[in-house]
Amino acid sequence: MKSHIEEEINSIKEKVLYMGSLAEEMISLSAKILNERNQELCSQVLEREEKINKLQMEIDETGVKILALYQPEATDLRTIMAATKINSELERVADQAVNIAQTSSFHFLKEIPIAPIYEIPKMSSIAQEMVKQSLDAFAKRDVELAKSVLEKDEELDTLKSKVFEDVLDLVKNSPLKAKQFIDLILISRNLEKIGDHATNIAEDVIYMVLGKDIRHHAV
Repeated sequence: MKSHIEEEINSIKEKVLYMGSLAEEMISLSAKILNERNQELCSQVLEREEKINKLQMEIDETGVKILALYQPEATDLRTIMAATKINSELERVADQAVNIAQTSSFHFLKEIPIAPIYEIPKMSSIAQEMVKQSLDAFAKRDVELAKSVLEKDEELDTLKSKVFEDVLDLVKNSPLKAKQFIDLILISRNLEKIGDHATNIAEDVIYMVLGKDIRHHAV
């Protein structure tokens, strides 16, 4: 019976990692829409979201099946619980990437370009890296790598605050472009939320490996 559990758990892990790769691609594509002013990429973001939504349901169904059929022991149970929670976090990452793509495509790109805010591309890069590293930590059961993701979250929060400060200055100088500037604030918040979801994934990995819930405590 153990071999059947292992097969099912390996299947669910593979789907989570594939889902994660799609989410990473969505972050990268949404950044390109904004940075390169390429509206055509929006359809690629939405195509990946559909795949992620389908995977989310498949992973949840597999998790329920394993619990019902095999009554897994502690280590396997934590892995299944982590996988289903990570599954949910990745679906939310995808939602944030869609928000960025749609804000850029339907609002921001229709206006005359404004002065760049350099923190936005940096935030996008960090957010994507956090998602990747949290998933690598899941695949490798690497607690130290998961902890490194937690450390990056503060840097992302700092950059979001800097975007807000920069936008306030820009609005004062160019009030007629206030809508575009507000869009930048919204995009920075979407990127910050992606970082939050990556942080949650890292915390789930630590729980999976150590059986230790660190959500409201220091590591």
